[in-house]
Amino acid sequence: MANRFILNETSYHGAGAIAAIADEAKNRGFRKALVCSDPDLIKFGVTKKVTDVLDGAGLAYTLYSEIKPNPTIENVQSGVAAFKAAEADYLIAIGGGSSMDTAKAIGIIIANPEFADVRSLEGVADTKNKSVPILAVPTTAGTAAEVTINYVITDAEKNRKMVCVDPHDIPVVAFVDPDMMSSMPKGLTAATGMDALTHAIEGYITKGAWELSDMFHLKAIEIISRSLRGAVENTKEGRTDMALGQYVAGMGVSNVGLGIVHSMAHPLGALYDTPHGVANAIILPTVMEYNAPATGEKYREIARAMGVKGVDDMTQEEYRKAAIDAVKQLSQDVGIPADLKDIVKPEDLDFLSQSAYDDACRPGNPRDTSVAEIKELYQSLL
Repeated sequence: MANRFILNETSYHGAGAIAAIADEAKNRGFRKALVCSDPDLIKFGVTKKVTDVLDGAGLAYTLYSEIKPNPTIENVQSGVAAFKAAEADYLIAIGGGSSMDTAKAIGIIIANPEFADVRSLEGVADTKNKSVPILAVPTTAGTAAEVTINYVITDAEKNRKMVCVDPHDIPVVAFVDPDMMSSMPKGLTAATGMDALTHAIEGYITKGAWELSDMFHLKAIEIISRSLRGAVENTKEGRTDMALGQYVAGMGVSNVGLGIVHSMAHPLGALYDTPHGVANAIILPTVMEYNAPATGEKYREIARAMGVKGVDDMTQEEYRKAAIDAVKQLSQDVGIPADLKDIVKPEDLDFLSQSAYDDACRPGNPRDTSVAEIKELYQSLL
C-alpha cells in the first residue's frame, strides 16, 4: 500500500514573512479576501499587522470575526454567509486553530455547496473540489493548521467536537511569522506549545507512522523541547524556533494521524471549553504510560530528542520512563496543571469516555483500547 504525503503548496518562514502576502495575492489574481480572525486578535492589534499589508498594497477585504475559541457550526454558517455577502474569492485566516479551522470549513462549503450542512463534513468527507484558496497566518505556535488537512468544529447542541479530515482543505500558502506570535501571553504560549509537542509524539507513535513522518516528528520533538521554555519567556530565539517546530510537527501528523490523547482532549473542549493545548498537555504523560507496551523502541528516540543523556545505556523500562518524565518536566516548567481535577466532573465520565472512543483520532492510537479503559485513564487524572 502506498503512503500518501500532502503538504501546503508554499510556505514563508521567519520574521516579516507576512509582507509576502501582498505579492502572493496579486500574483494569484485574487480580487477580494474574507479575513477570518478572532475578536481578541482584532482587539489587541494583531490582525491589523496583516490588514496593514493589504491596505498598503491596495487589496480589498472584508473582516469576519464571529469565531469562538472552539469554533461552532454557527460560526461556520455565519462565515459562509459573510463570504458570499462580501463577494470574496479567497480567504485569509489569521489566528490559531480556531480561525484556520473556521476558514477551512467555510472554504470547503463554498467550493462544495452540497456540504452546506456542516455536520456532513465530519470524518473523511467525500468532497470533490478544492477549498476556496486560503492564505494562513498562524498567531500561535501549536496547531499547525496552516499545513494540515484536518480541522475541528464544535457541535454545541450535542456537546461534541467534529474532527474533519479533507485533503481539499489545506491552505495554499502559509506565512509562519514569529512576529505574529510575540504578543501571546505565557499561558497560551505554553498550552499551544504542548499541543505541538503532542502532535509530534502522537504522530511518531501512531499506527500510520513511517520513515518520512518519523523524520519530521523527531525533529519537531527536538526543536520544541529546546525552545518552548524560551518562547514562554518571550525570547526571540524561543519564538522563532517554536514557530518552526510546530510547523514541522504539523507536516508529519497531518499525514499519519493521532491517537487517544487528542481523542480524550476533544470532549473536554466541547463540554467544558477547555483550551485544547492544556487538555493535551495534562493527558499526554498518562497516555504515554498506557501506550508504552505498543511502542517498541520509539520512546528511546523520544527521550533522546528531548535531550535526555545516556539513553543508549538504559533498559527499555528506563528509557520509556525517561521519555515520560521529560514530558512531565517540560509541562511543569511551563506551568501546565498536573491533573483534570478542576476541569472534569465525575458524573460526566461516561459521556466523555464514549465521546473519546468515538473520536476520529482514536483508531490511530498504537494500543487498541476500549471505552472502559479510556474511562480508567480519565479517572486516573482526577
